[in-house]
Amino acid sequence: MEQVVTVGLDGSPESLAAAHWAADEAERRELALRLTHAWILLAPPTPDSPAADDQNYWAKRIVHDAHTELARDHPKLTIIEDLVADEAEPALLDAAAHSRLLVLGSRGLDRVASFFLGDTGLHTIARAERPVVLMRAGQGAEGRRRHVVVGLSLHGPQDNLLEFAYVTAFTRDVPLHAVHGRKPDGARAATGGDDTARDTMERARRELDEVLRPWREKFPRVKVVDEIRLESPARAVVQAAADSDLLMVGRRKHPPALGPRLGPVVQAAAHHAGCPVAVVPHE
Repeated sequence: MEQVVTVGLDGSPESLAAAHWAADEAERRELALRLTHAWILLAPPTPDSPAADDQNYWAKRIVHDAHTELARDHPKLTIIEDLVADEAEPALLDAAAHSRLLVLGSRGLDRVASFFLGDTGLHTIARAERPVVLMRAGQGAEGRRRHVVVGLSLHGPQDNLLEFAYVTAFTRDVPLHAVHGRKPDGARAATGGDDTARDTMERARRELDEVLRPWREKFPRVKVVDEIRLESPARAVVQAAADSDLLMVGRRKHPPALGPRLGPVVQAAAHHAGCPVAVVPHE
């Protein structure tokens, strides 16, 4: 794995916004930034091939223009241009496998509908071996320094997600808001009322404390605000991230034979969160 943050460029305002976010993140993490543009018809450059230069003009222009703009804002950042002769999905998956982080722009349908994710975006998120950040144009404005949110399921190991969340909060010097959503058991709630809700809350609180304890010790400088919400996990994380700079959610890895799968929390975060979303794969 290379010490780089990679952003996928396609010439859209969304991908340029993603590039600016990725440059800020690379600088915070003291990593290089790689600008990747994939085009299956990219021709190999040769000294005596002006036709190839013409054919590759727009691909080169997309990367070069982004490089120029980012270098102006980040003069000390190492920026790598990467033109790939391949379809977008395999190129992005390969880039993710060799990066610390992959950043993609997503087109918003409107102010409410949030992300429009085509097959390429969905498959990349579902198959990537490293965290993938999704964002739209207009998101991720710097200077707010509020907090970042991580949604926790408390089912199974989530070390990759928690490490990413704590490092993100540490490098930004902002509080980490850890959220867990859980509905009380429906059958018991019908007869147990407030007692059932209280039992659910207490049980979830103990589990969340146990999960967070070693990370609090490992990152004592990170201020953590933890919260249990008695509602669906998807609704809990989206609502908690309403005023955050970044929402981080986990995606369980699945065997290749099962195909790409995204759970309801990732789907809800990707389509409805009002901030950039990081999807972190874990076992």
